[in-house]
Amino acid sequence: MTDSGALVVRGRLVQPTRVVDDGVVVTSGGRVTFAGSLPDAVAAGHGPLVESVPTAPETYVLPGLVDLHNHGGGGVSFPDVTSSAAALAGVLEHRRHGTTTMLASLVTARPEVLLQRAAVLAELAVAGEIEGLHAEGPFLSHRRRGAHNPADLQEGSVDLVRDLAKAARGFLRTMTIAPEVPGVMGAGGAAEALVDAGVLPSLGHTDGSTEQAEALIAQVTQALAAQGGTLGPMTATHLFNGMRPLHHREPGPIAACLAAAARGDMVVELIGDGVHLDAAMVRSVFDMVGADQVVLVTDAMAAAGMADGHYELGPMSVEVLEGVARVITEGLTSEAAGGEGPIAGGTAHLVDVVRCAVTGGVPLVDAVRAATVVPARVLGLTGEVGSLEPGARADVLVTDADLRPVRVLRHGVDVDLAGA
Repeated sequence: MTDSGALVVRGRLVQPTRVVDDGVVVTSGGRVTFAGSLPDAVAAGHGPLVESVPTAPETYVLPGLVDLHNHGGGGVSFPDVTSSAAALAGVLEHRRHGTTTMLASLVTARPEVLLQRAAVLAELAVAGEIEGLHAEGPFLSHRRRGAHNPADLQEGSVDLVRDLAKAARGFLRTMTIAPEVPGVMGAGGAAEALVDAGVLPSLGHTDGSTEQAEALIAQVTQALAAQGGTLGPMTATHLFNGMRPLHHREPGPIAACLAAAARGDMVVELIGDGVHLDAAMVRSVFDMVGADQVVLVTDAMAAAGMADGHYELGPMSVEVLEGVARVITEGLTSEAAGGEGPIAGGTAHLVDVVRCAVTGGVPLVDAVRAATVVPARVLGLTGEVGSLEPGARADVLVTDADLRPVRVLRHGVDVDLAGA
């Protein structure tokens, strides 16, 4: 409801540390002016306005969700788009499901293709439709490449980092790199060039040792501190997936990432969609490192929100069966290959990932924080997005009791959930 330019939303308000059963959010001019309990709203002078809006105890009111790792949806693949209009359709697919802030993710490809796609997606960032870009590759492990094209993997290149940052018009926010790839670590390496360009390095797709991971984390952490703390903390790209498995005699990079997250030097991404990780693993990581060091992501690809079938992810062909996307292996469909092709991204929306985490035993406030407050902090947007507090952007997700979207606001304006 509106009154003198204000809009009121009521329901069970999910705040970073608690759920307010009779919660109220008041927005005006695209910003939050109040968020809290009904009695506090009345005390703040909003009584006549908020009391004219019926309470909705069967709904949750969440901040708009923030996705740091997303390759597309609604049939649109960000690594394959040739126009910003085409890319926007993928953005809107996720926005209709409550993701109001996101990075558009690229995959490993030839340098000229990466630069072309970055230029296209940068148009959406300039227009304010996305927050920026995430480059997943091409400085990745051949052995742990997952759905990345092996022919396009390469050694770390400072020139490519600079060219890609320039093509993205300053909107390249994060880049996934593997510490063992030559040219990534050390003085004059790609990791250093990323921080210098204002881009946050993310450790991932690695077959490296614990020591190599520790060395990259130490280098990046030190560089971020010297840069003034405007970036970071460093992230781990979809922890566990695309990494050497944890083993008690060869712990690999996962042990280093968990230790770094526990001491506050890293935030670990989890694709908690029930496909990439078991629910117990998701719950255990929250318990080990705390919700403030975990960010839930989708790793979504074009099939998000779509039926099973064939899709493209950069230069790789993908088949989706029963909602699971796998690379088509040597001309075989995933079914013919026995479902053994590498998993090729996610098919869920971020609200689905939050719901899956909660169903798996993660407390609601923790799961929501890992999809709002924490990724906003990684992007340097604390207080702007990812929270419902006075002065923040009026991005609101209203769900039913099962965490299914019923209303989305972005900048205080209703999003058309039907996609008309």
